[in-house]
This record gives sequence, C-alpha cells and structure tokens, in this order.
Amino acid sequence: MKQEAGKIKIQECYEKQCRRLRKWGGRIARRVERVPMKRMTVYAAVLLVLSLIPLLLLGRYNVMCIDDYDYGRAVHDTWLETGSLWQSVRTAWRQNMEFYQNWQGTYISCFLMALCPMNFRYDTAYVVPLVMIGMFAVSTFVLGRHILHRWLGCDKTGSSFVMLILLFLFYQVMEAPFEGIYWYNGSTHYIFMESVWFFTLTALSASLWSRKKSGEIGFCILAALLSVIVGGGNLVTGLQAEILMVLVLLYTAVANRRKLLTVCVPLVTGSVGFLFNVMAPGNAVRSELDPSTGYSAVASVLLSFYHAAVFMIRWTPAFAILIWLSLLPVLWKLTARSKGQFRHPVWVTLGAYCVIAAMFTPTLYAVGMVGLARVDNIIQMVYYLCLVMATAYWLGYFNHREAYAAKAAPTQEIDSEKACSGETAGEALGRFLEKTRGSMTAVCLCTALLVWVLTADKNTYASISALRSLVNGDAQTFYTEAMERYEIYTDEDIVDVEVKPYSAKPALFSFDDLSEDGENWLNLAVMQYYHKAYVRLAED
Repeated sequence: MKQEAGKIKIQECYEKQCRRLRKWGGRIARRVERVPMKRMTVYAAVLLVLSLIPLLLLGRYNVMCIDDYDYGRAVHDTWLETGSLWQSVRTAWRQNMEFYQNWQGTYISCFLMALCPMNFRYDTAYVVPLVMIGMFAVSTFVLGRHILHRWLGCDKTGSSFVMLILLFLFYQVMEAPFEGIYWYNGSTHYIFMESVWFFTLTALSASLWSRKKSGEIGFCILAALLSVIVGGGNLVTGLQAEILMVLVLLYTAVANRRKLLTVCVPLVTGSVGFLFNVMAPGNAVRSELDPSTGYSAVASVLLSFYHAAVFMIRWTPAFAILIWLSLLPVLWKLTARSKGQFRHPVWVTLGAYCVIAAMFTPTLYAVGMVGLARVDNIIQMVYYLCLVMATAYWLGYFNHREAYAAKAAPTQEIDSEKACSGETAGEALGRFLEKTRGSMTAVCLCTALLVWVLTADKNTYASISALRSLVNGDAQTFYTEAMERYEIYTDEDIVDVEVKPYSAKPALFSFDDLSEDGENWLNLAVMQYYHKAYVRLAED
C-alpha cells in the first residue's frame, strides 16, 4: 500500500510540474509572439555583428603568405625602387599581361592579386578580412534580400531577418575560413569575385524590376560593367554567371520581351570577358606544364551532380538544420502575405540544384577533382542561398495552393474525400507552423546558440575558434614571431636565412609553413620576394 501511495504521489508531482512547464511555456510563447519583426531583425543584426567581431579582431594578426609572394614580387620591387603607386599599378598590369600569355587567363583576378596591400606595407594584412567579409556579407545580403522581396514578394524587414541569420550560419560553418577571409590571393580570386557577381546579378534583376527608364538604363550599365569583371575572374564564378544570365534571358523572353535588351547587354559584355578568359594563350601553356588531367566535358557534368549531393549533405550539419528550422515559421508567414507566384516549385528546386552542380564542373574538367577549399567556400554560400530560396518557394506554394486550384477549376467542387486526401505533408507542416509561429523560431535559435557556444571542440565554429586564439594568446604569439621573421627578411646584411618554426598559430590560420628543404616552392617564393640566397626552416 505504501508503494502504491508513493507512486500516486510521484505521479501527482509529475503532472503538477508538467502543468507548470506548460504554463511557463505558454507565457514565453506569448511574449515571443509579441516581439515585432523589426526588433527581431535588430537582434539578428546584433548577433551577426557580435559573431564577426572575433574574426575581424583576429585579422589584426594576419600576415602575408603562400601565393601572395609569387604574385606580388614584381610590384613589391617596383614600390621599393620608386615609391610610386602609379608605377606599381603599371607593373601589376604588365605582369597581368605576361600571365595572360604564359600562365592563366583570369585577367582581373591576376591584376588584383598582384596589388596585395602587404606589398606596400607589411603590417596591413588586417585590411584583408575587412574587405572580404565586407564585400561578401554585403553582396550576399543585398542579393538574398532582393530575391525574397522582389521575386518572392516577401516584405523587406522579414527578408532582412532571414538573410542576417543565414549569414550568421555561413560564417560559423564556413568550409575554409582562412582561404575565404584572411588569405589575400585565395579570397580575392574567389570570395571577392563571387561578391562582384552577386552585385551584378542584383543590378541585372533591379533593371528588370525598375519601372523608371532611367533606373532601368542605370542598372543595366552597372550590370554590364560588373559582368566584365566577373568574366575575368575565376572560372567557377564565370560559368555560374553565364548559366544564370542565359536563364534570366530566357525568362525575360517569355515574361517581358520589352526588357530583352536590358538582359542582352550584360550577357554580351560578360560573355566577351569570359571568352577572353578561357581563350587565353596562357591556359594552354599551363595545361602543358601541369600534368594534372581532368575528365571529359560529359563526365565532368555528370559527376558534378553526384558531388553536389555529397557536399550538400556535408554542409548540412545539425547546427545548420537548427538554423533552417528556425527560419521556417518566418518564411511561412512571409510567403503567406506574399502576392508572388509559386506555381513551379519542382522546376525551381531542380534549377537551383543544377546551378550548385555546375559550380563543381570547372575543377572536374580542368584537374579532375573537387574539394578545393577556396572554391568550396563560394559553392557553400550558393547552396545556403538556394536552400533558403527553394524553401521559401515551397512554403509559398503550399500557402497558395488552394487559390491556384480554385483558379484552375473555379466551377468544380472538390469532394470531402479528395480534400482529405489532398491534405499533404506540406499542408500539415503549414498548420504546424501556424500553431507554433515565433515559438519555434525562438526555441531553435536558442538551441543553435547553445550548441554554438557550448560545443566541446572550440574550433568547430569560426567565431568561437577566433575568440579562443585571441584569449589564449596564440594569435599574439604567432604575430610576434611573424614580425621577427620579417625583420630578418628585410635585413640586407642577412642573405642566408634560417627561421624558427612557429611556436603557436591560430587554428583558423591553416596555411602551410616554410620547409626545412630550401628547394620547397614556398621557400623559393619567399627567397625571391626578399632577394635572399636561400630561406629555410631551422630544424626543430
């Protein structure tokens, strides 16, 4: 009897606690629902800024490395000899033309890579993360918000919230933070050029949506100029630009032929620039010197679809899933109010997947491989953009499905059995999102933030890793030792250089160090840059 009485007491206590939890949960949910979208957007902006601060602070300890030496050597020599910025720019262009004839056709990227800020002052490497994060974050935000607002009919405030959260996600799980934020050459060639393409696509779309002739012409000219820059950059971004501009042209031919010229001009200028890139004599010279061989065109395209699926799974960890879940109620609410058209979700999804897959094709065709980290950074961001846009489109389709059916068959009555069977998983999801609303967003975001802060490996997420390197002194120690090396490099009395290995290095600074072998390519690059007899790492 005592045992039964104890069980009953425990059961009553359990039910009492459950009632309390439901009561407090209801109060929290009501408070969350009362938070306006404008305030949520401000909170999201604060979260993004706070997450980027450690990455930018770590940039204070950034240094010149890897290909920065090879591409910047001639400009550095000119600057030391003349002290003239104009002469240095001229040297960069002459080198660019030599590369075009003998090494690679990316005429815009090579020119910019020669003008590395550290050629003029070694301790200015901190500007690299400022430029790269600034360009990529702003261009991604502008493009994503434009698509959500103009093409999907979402309001500007909600679209801003979605993009701020998406950027927070990207910079925490970025495939290669060093190559996309801190390394000048690598980030200029891919992150910077992808940013220019995002601005180009936004300008092209804005010209289509502009109701004023002056706005249409202005945006068209801007897109035409930017598309030339995109055409002279990396081939991954260049191919992506060609595909998307052709798709925009086809859409315009069907939807609004009056604006065909608006799309044709940027398409022509970008295609001419891209042809100059791929037809460069240096590409053929480099392919003969480089033994790497890629797949055939057909095999590269087919393999691209496979690798796209593999990397999409890789780029969707639990943290990304929590962020995605937190955005579902917001996107449902935004698309419910939208007056946009969501009639072809399957085609939109397939199109997005094809765009992602196409970005794997150039490296498969050129060198027969994928997984180049500096390339993966931009593909990863395109994947997240496509994921959010496709999700919004599907939710818009489920929101307006009944209206589309009513317009398609206004005189037909849908019997109750058909209506019941037509209540698909998407509609069930819609009812769930309507019920949970802001509570789901708050719970998923809070859970994601807990995972972000409390993860066991502090190098899992970029901002936490950067903060750790700043707090434990790795960044400061690394920079002090790097500057000690620089003093040796610039000492004209020292021609035979041996430097000590770094005793500490931030986890995000994942570049290779010098070798004990003086004939190592990186050792030779540093040796030639500073005009030494040899440079090597002292034996540890």
